[in-house]
Amino acid sequence: MRIPFSPPFVDRDIINEVVDSLSSGWITTGPKVKLLEEEVCRITNTKRTVCVNSWTSGAILVLKWFGVKEGDEVIVPAYTYSATALAVLHCGATPVMVDVTDDFTIDVSALERAITSKTKVIMPVDIAGWPCDYDAINVLVNKGSVINQFVAESDKQALLGRILVVSDAAHSIGAIYKGLPAGKLTDLTIFSFHAVKNITTAEGGAICLNLPDSFDNEEEYKLMKLYTLNGQNKDAFTKSQAGGWKYDILFAGLKVNMPDVCAAIGLAQIRKYDSLLIKERERVARAYHAFFSKYNQFELPPLEDDNRKSCFHLYALRLNGCKEIQRDLIIEEITQLGVAVNVHFIPMPMLTVFKNIGYKIEDYPVAYDNYSREISLPIYPQLTNEQVKYICEAVLASYKKVVLND
Repeated sequence: MRIPFSPPFVDRDIINEVVDSLSSGWITTGPKVKLLEEEVCRITNTKRTVCVNSWTSGAILVLKWFGVKEGDEVIVPAYTYSATALAVLHCGATPVMVDVTDDFTIDVSALERAITSKTKVIMPVDIAGWPCDYDAINVLVNKGSVINQFVAESDKQALLGRILVVSDAAHSIGAIYKGLPAGKLTDLTIFSFHAVKNITTAEGGAICLNLPDSFDNEEEYKLMKLYTLNGQNKDAFTKSQAGGWKYDILFAGLKVNMPDVCAAIGLAQIRKYDSLLIKERERVARAYHAFFSKYNQFELPPLEDDNRKSCFHLYALRLNGCKEIQRDLIIEEITQLGVAVNVHFIPMPMLTVFKNIGYKIEDYPVAYDNYSREISLPIYPQLTNEQVKYICEAVLASYKKVVLND
């Protein structure tokens, strides 16, 4: 049996939506992007959404919109994909990494200790579809002692009057925290629609605006839309209309807009997300839980508690009683059995670009422990129950062979 790690979900509805875009003669940013933005607002209950061509470009846009620059600091967890910190570097600022807890999310006590007068943004990360402790984070940024440290150096910063909280929700569209959907939990939320995500546009992302009342979310949406198109005051669709050729460049923006032909994929998926896609992912996750909970060799990822429910983006299984080198050998054995697995993530301080700056993995012991024992198992709607059973047995057999010499 050969089981891929994360193939995209493509059915006839998706193909029809893409063909409709191609047949319309309009494939760059236009009506389908607008419809997708409305659908994201619907499932997140947020005020406005800006679609972009990747999570990374969305993060760079948000940081620049807030005025983040050289000399500023943005606090991020050490355990995440590199894009979280690379977006900060692209703005000339410094990513300040802190450790995580054993549920993979940012350690709020470490976060508090990392705040300085240079801190402009905190970017917590929802790992595997599991939300962070957002109440604790939002209470923290509104503490008098933290607000008193904040130094506003842009119009947006002065309007907010405190550290901006941007949720890196690349993994968590559809997740729930205390009855609220991901996207509604912080000032701004950025989702990823990359090919392996729960909802995909092949490449893409979305910025959800949930700014406080001191902001006009509609006006900020319009400004960010300009940001996605080089600061140009008319998009290509508007320019294409009769007499609409004249435009102006209002400021030095970015070129990070999402095309309609990509939005078409996400549009067809998001319309059946609640009714089909997330339910099927949960089916797989619950089956893994039922199997691996019978063995003390495995530490199960969090799926649901009194406050949070995952959107089942990844099944991040941790192996007890083994070291990193054994984990790697177990992955080799699983692969030999025809199952593609992955690791999420190599902590950023272990990567060359960050080691060269001076980050050391020894400063982030929980992040390293999580990484050294983690294997991400396939989880997607197309998996059959038979395939799930085969994956479980392959993991167990590989663990026994490597760790127990069985």
